[in-house]
Amino acid sequence: MNLGETSNLDLQLLALTTAAGVCRRQERMVVGLRGDDRISFLHGMCSNDVKNLKPGSLSYALILTDRAHVIADLYIWAVPGALYLDVERCLWPATREHLEKFLVADDVEIEEQDGWTIVDLIGPRSAEILARVVPPTKGLEPWCFISDGGRFIANLPRIGLPAFTMLLPCAQVENFLSGLISGNPEIREVGAAAVEVLRVERGVARVGVDATDKTIALEARLENAISFSKGCYVGQETVERATARGGIKKRLYGLRIAGRLPQSGASAWLDGKEVGHLTSVAASPRLGFLGLAILHHSAWNPGTVLTVKDQNGESPAVVCDLPFEG
Repeated sequence: MNLGETSNLDLQLLALTTAAGVCRRQERMVVGLRGDDRISFLHGMCSNDVKNLKPGSLSYALILTDRAHVIADLYIWAVPGALYLDVERCLWPATREHLEKFLVADDVEIEEQDGWTIVDLIGPRSAEILARVVPPTKGLEPWCFISDGGRFIANLPRIGLPAFTMLLPCAQVENFLSGLISGNPEIREVGAAAVEVLRVERGVARVGVDATDKTIALEARLENAISFSKGCYVGQETVERATARGGIKKRLYGLRIAGRLPQSGASAWLDGKEVGHLTSVAASPRLGFLGLAILHHSAWNPGTVLTVKDQNGESPAVVCDLPFEG
């Protein structure tokens, strides 16, 4: 068991929603881009603005196919002499292959940064608690970061909740977390499952789960990762066309599910027709059984009652806009 961690999901969620919880993001990794062309290259390969990204700030972006299907999402850190990419570990091989297809004569080096661990501190008191241990973070604005003692610390509300992300050298992780938790008994180390419940409550798509290489970015409500004013990038034409013509026929919505929690992948039906599949599910102590699904436009009206089917049976579910509200 990790330092301060408990198997009790309710206690972990209590910490996350009333004080703060600290989570090792083992499912994510750091990749470095170096070389004189790193900024122009990544600017043309991702959906958000990299050329105007100031040192000490971050941007959220997508790597897309030419048809705007989602390959991966990235948090881009503008550090001196490099761009650091915070990316889902399981999506990185396909992402690297995609980037290298376009890397011809550009002066860009891509290197996995195995010496870093990504840690998140999430909760309404996260800023206050972190400032006790790392005073320079006091007053740090969202989407900005500082360098402190060989580590990078960002005010990064990934799922729309107060949160900080730390890029820690692996050798510093245990001492840093020990100091953070031992001096603040109101917080605890939490697992990925607790953070996933909050993500589903907030209706935030997880790339690789709710959005895949068969999902158009706009279908998954990933507009916050897209600049609609930057220049050309891979996938831009499809995004612009769908935006201008309103051509999206499927979109991410929430489902409140009665009786039991179905399996991820369960089908959703309306009037005898299949209108989507559940991509994420969560049992929320506050809101009950929840699901995320990319639904056909015939099921977009909040309050519509669907039937969710998996191998264990059927359950009624009510369509909700996102985020879910209590």
